[in-house]
Amino acid sequence: MTEALTDEELDYLRSLFDLARTGDTGRLAAAIEAGIPVNLTNEAGDSLLVLAAYHDHPDTVRALLDAGADTARVNDRGQTALGAAVFRRSERSVTRLLAAGADPALGPRSALDIARFFDLPEMLALLVPHPG
Repeated sequence: MTEALTDEELDYLRSLFDLARTGDTGRLAAAIEAGIPVNLTNEAGDSLLVLAAYHDHPDTVRALLDAGADTARVNDRGQTALGAAVFRRSERSVTRLLAAGADPALGPRSALDIARFFDLPEMLALLVPHPG
């Protein structure tokens, strides 16, 4: 059996999601190095990586990827970190996520779907490279 977390512990964990939202890469990386799971998710299924991508913090995205963040996590709304980065038109985050193996077609609201729905040809070009 496991013990329930205290309110203080829950508040600390919630604060980590704020670090991802604000792009506080140093403090977030330190927490992960101290043992916080890199794939921690909140009550909406958002991972730290999804939040960093959605709030357009490519350096935080890179740090999370370097720590082993899973690019295949899908939140409760069917979105991935790659989809979030595409929505925000963050070329740096999209490129980093693709290099880490993110699948543009993953999820019910995939990155490809987002690029097409919002008519983002520059993002679609990153997701579907043209043959040499």
